[in-house]
Amino acid sequence: MGSRMPERSAGTVFRAGARGLVAAMAMTGVRTVTAAIGPREQTPPEAIVEQRLPLLRRLPERHQSAITELFHWTYGAAGGAAYGLLPRRVRSNPASGPVYGLVIWLGFELGIAPALHVHHVHEHGFAWRAGTALDHLLYGIVVGGRLAPEPPSGRDRSRRTLSPLRRRRSPGRARVLAPRP
Repeated sequence: MGSRMPERSAGTVFRAGARGLVAAMAMTGVRTVTAAIGPREQTPPEAIVEQRLPLLRRLPERHQSAITELFHWTYGAAGGAAYGLLPRRVRSNPASGPVYGLVIWLGFELGIAPALHVHHVHEHGFAWRAGTALDHLLYGIVVGGRLAPEPPSGRDRSRRTLSPLRRRRSPGRARVLAPRP
């Protein structure tokens, strides 16, 4: 499996960034559903906007919500691109994406939030933290490419067949399947 993971390239980083964007959007969807089921609690992006970006609080609530989501999606895309910069041997491990998703969450909770003096962390209970951890596991699964694997590298493209047989044309005959040399 490790050989199918391409080396780090601009395309790899771009695809990982795109997966990060999609993963952040998926997290928004999960958050929308869980917020409708449970008590309404402030998300990390909402806490940052409310506590650290006072100019945005002057906008109508729907604009604040849209900008907050755009910040979250941008952060998700940047996180995905950073994942794409990891060495192939790290990215090829099936656990790397989910672990990366949890590291992103813990990095925010233990590093970014305290640095920005965002005080939402201690206000949430176990259920909220468990939901957020699951949310970031989803992010990691998507960013890790397990739902949409990387295309084969150039070297692997010539060996796309799944069987050890390859198609070979004989002059004046139909295609014959023959073992690879």
